[in-house]
Amino acid sequence: MEVYTKIIGNSHTPEWQPLIEKATIDYIELDQWNAQKSRLLAIGNSGRPYAMAFGRGTRLSDGDIIAYDNEAQTASVVRLKLGDVLVVDLSSLMRLPRNEAIATAIEIGHAIGNQHWAALTRGESLFIPLTVDRKVMLSVLHTYNFDAISYTFRPGSEIVPFLSPSEIRTLFGSSSPHEHANHNHQPPHHFDEYV
Repeated sequence: MEVYTKIIGNSHTPEWQPLIEKATIDYIELDQWNAQKSRLLAIGNSGRPYAMAFGRGTRLSDGDIIAYDNEAQTASVVRLKLGDVLVVDLSSLMRLPRNEAIATAIEIGHAIGNQHWAALTRGESLFIPLTVDRKVMLSVLHTYNFDAISYTFRPGSEIVPFLSPSEIRTLFGSSSPHEHANHNHQPPHHFDEYV
């Protein structure tokens, strides 16, 4: 069995999008927990097993391509099962007096940092992956009484197309206690059986 050791590209990048659009894709669906592993065995939608052994520190992101055959027009692409994201609209801070806007931004950063939540800003939006129950996240925001901002939960799949691969890793690259409680962490087969 072939062992895949490199990520050759990402289907969300401009240079790969035209090639992927023409290809027959075998999606390898992974949760965020397994996407962190450097050695794993996963099964593509076609039923084909993929043994993967990456260098230390390599983490798979949504859209990563581990195999591409230009002649056969086929590709093997990772698809992450992404959780929801809390999207905080910060645009209203721009209408506040400068000192109040700065103070509110610092308070928001403190509240998020105090919870050890990953976060990413893009334009006037703040993205926070759902790592605990929604009620807990909302409770934290309500505790700090952030009246000047609005927020909503959106599926991660709606956010990903607007992010770069490194931003996707920031948001979805690490696992969460919420996921750990609901997953057995084991791939369907032992990697060493195939190597």
